[in-house]
Amino acid sequence: MAETHSLQDLQQPAVSSKVFIQRDYSSGTICKFHTKFPSELESRLDKQLFEETIQTLNNLYAEAEKLGGKSYLEGCLACLTAYTIFLCMETHYEKVLKKIARYIKDQNEKTYAPRGLLLTDPIERGLRVVEITIFEDRSIGSGR
Repeated sequence: MAETHSLQDLQQPAVSSKVFIQRDYSSGTICKFHTKFPSELESRLDKQLFEETIQTLNNLYAEAEKLGGKSYLEGCLACLTAYTIFLCMETHYEKVLKKIARYIKDQNEKTYAPRGLLLTDPIERGLRVVEITIFEDRSIGSGR
């Protein structure tokens, strides 16, 4: 049986490798990532869980970039106040980015960390990739 890990256990262990999920530019420049399951994760993560995580991220980024009345109003208020309005309020985009950060933290705690994996927020990589760090399985080296 595979050894389970907590998020705290994954702060200092040896990194085995990293997997990068690239941006999908087939639909233009909207922020969307490929949902193709990387073979490096086959022994640690179910394909459905991976695809669900990436699809949720894609949906959240689509929500962040969606233009609507609220975004239009934010822009108008910004112009009228010489952009000082943003000193006292968050934009819709910033709110969704925080929602994404909470989702990634939750996924790491519940799904990825127990499997020896760590999902990195794409904003930390310039929205170019979703990085998944694979940590060494200590049960192999310790003879358990």
